[in-house]
Amino acid sequence: MLIRAGYDISFETTQPVPMLANLSIHSSRNKDLRTAQRIMSVPDVPLYDYVDSFGNVCTRLTIPAGGITISTGFVIEDPFEPDAVVPDAQQVPIEKLPDDVLMYLLGSRYCETDRLSDVAWSLFGGTTPGWGRVQAIVSYVHERIGFNYATARPTRTAWDAHEERAGVCRDYAHLAVTLCRCMNIPARYCTGYMGDMDLPAVVGDMEFSAWFEAYLDGRWYTFDARHNYPRRGRILMARGRDATDVALTNTFGPAWLARFQVYTDEDRLGQITA
Repeated sequence: MLIRAGYDISFETTQPVPMLANLSIHSSRNKDLRTAQRIMSVPDVPLYDYVDSFGNVCTRLTIPAGGITISTGFVIEDPFEPDAVVPDAQQVPIEKLPDDVLMYLLGSRYCETDRLSDVAWSLFGGTTPGWGRVQAIVSYVHERIGFNYATARPTRTAWDAHEERAGVCRDYAHLAVTLCRCMNIPARYCTGYMGDMDLPAVVGDMEFSAWFEAYLDGRWYTFDARHNYPRRGRILMARGRDATDVALTNTFGPAWLARFQVYTDEDRLGQITA
């Protein structure tokens, strides 16, 4: 399937403010692009891209006094297959984990493994290690948190989400990631486009979404605690330890979000048939 996606985001400022943005698709999806993906700005300002240690494409720019609008639009080819389900995938013993995977067992800014370790072992210590354990965590988080945009806040951690029992997709991902790490399963946070093309009806305004990946049997598998079933059409933008590593934007000075529009839908005119 060909998917058309993009965004239009505006900020207001009273002075020049440097910005770091994670608003490009992940480098692993570049080969799937069928049109160019370029970030445009109004007014036109210099933009500089680099690839960070997680493989994320990061953009540096300076918002001029008054503000800026940044936007992009592209078409990408996607198999539109549901997330893989491999019930017999096994948990990898810590001593056999690759060196570059070990960091995803550690606590991080939004994932307080120290505060949730006892909770995790009391809930999931009796589950079968591997896919079944991760799925038990996903189901628990799905039921534990009630989705509510009105409760969203950037400071909520996994512990907060567990205790408050409310949040948005990033909170589901943070809590699931933390519980997996507590159970010695490497887990990493993901963000990107997740449309409603695989759903029977439109479910509200389009937003960027968050999910996570767990490391089992020597590879990373996608899980989504908010939806708790395999979804189709994910377009990965960034991966990291938690939302700190993949923040859509970081501004180094006062700036206010004035406009935020995201879209993703099937490009029917150019659809490829198998």
